[in-house]
Amino acid sequence: MPIVDYIGKIIGMQDVEVKKIEKEEKKMIIYIEMRRKESICPICGRKTKRVHDYRWQRVKELPAFGNEVELKVHKRRYACECGKHFYEPCEFLGRYQRRTTRTTMAILEKLSDVRAYSKVAEEFGVSITTVIRLFNNISYPKPTKLPEAIGIDEFKGNTGGEKYNCILTDVGNKHVLDVMKSRKQVDLCEYFKKIDRSEVKYFVSDMYVPYAEIAKTYFPQAIYVIDKYHWVRQAIWAFETVRKEVQKKFSKSHRIYFKHSRKLLLKREKKLTQEELNQVLVMLGTSADLSTAYFLKELLYKLLDETDPNTKKRMLSEWIYAALDSDIYSFKRCAATYQKWFSPIANSFFCPYSNAFTEGTNNKIKVLKRNAFGLRNFRRFRNRILFCAPSNPAPK
Repeated sequence: MPIVDYIGKIIGMQDVEVKKIEKEEKKMIIYIEMRRKESICPICGRKTKRVHDYRWQRVKELPAFGNEVELKVHKRRYACECGKHFYEPCEFLGRYQRRTTRTTMAILEKLSDVRAYSKVAEEFGVSITTVIRLFNNISYPKPTKLPEAIGIDEFKGNTGGEKYNCILTDVGNKHVLDVMKSRKQVDLCEYFKKIDRSEVKYFVSDMYVPYAEIAKTYFPQAIYVIDKYHWVRQAIWAFETVRKEVQKKFSKSHRIYFKHSRKLLLKREKKLTQEELNQVLVMLGTSADLSTAYFLKELLYKLLDETDPNTKKRMLSEWIYAALDSDIYSFKRCAATYQKWFSPIANSFFCPYSNAFTEGTNNKIKVLKRNAFGLRNFRRFRNRILFCAPSNPAPK
């Protein structure tokens, strides 16, 4: 069998005859022709093998062996008895297209990562406009029904004229449900009142007041949960505030030492080596406030280690009273926040879900924005997030 007969199998095309191959600098040109067979007229449905004429069409193919690949397709135009002239169908080539179907699919597959359009265009040797035009065919409909557990969070989008966009996730099955243009309460109300919310049992969010209002108004049957990450970090921020205030009182060398020891002070006491513990004890001995703050931080960690939800709830109440009695402003403020949000925080002890997947998706969105130097078109931005999101259903 001639070598050119194997090329059709290598490039994965059926019913194709390879006529010849030319090699230019970093470019390979493959001349191909479809095997002649009866074709069906798109007008009358008759079969015909009568060829009216031929034309050469240049088609972009995926790169191979480190070379750019171009196909030159010798296309037949058939003539039907009804007077219609039509081109033979090519399975690997869409109508009016100048690139193979698998090249188009490969371009879209690259966009499922967080790459910029310009990088994908450069990789495939096409224009940025072409990549964007191809992606504009991707579209996700808005959900009509919400699952058992949903998570909601905002991220800085600067898209569609809004500073913050909002993401809605299925935290149980770990996929993104939708991306909303705004986090404003009026826009969220308009959004949720049009969706079937009957199956929602858990509503997970951070301590943003409009989310609490949405949960109360549109999800009264659901358990409202403050995600653990968001309320725990309030205490960590309080401890960091104390550390910074204490280190300001020291000389430059001691300030630098405290700053460099930040991770050591934040590290859980039970995970410290004996040498690290000795260093921590020396630092705590320099300030009564720092020692109290460290005690409160460790007390909160012990709460998190507890497995019984009811015991956790009791320990949280005790922690709040201890923080209020500490005379440390940052911890008193943290305790007041815990008091205000006590019920949804306590619900996190009983809820099997968290907003970890939502936060992880937000981090991926940040990488996407950074790689693309920002995205202004909200519709395209929304579809790109949904397209990049793991475990998401296929687009329509």
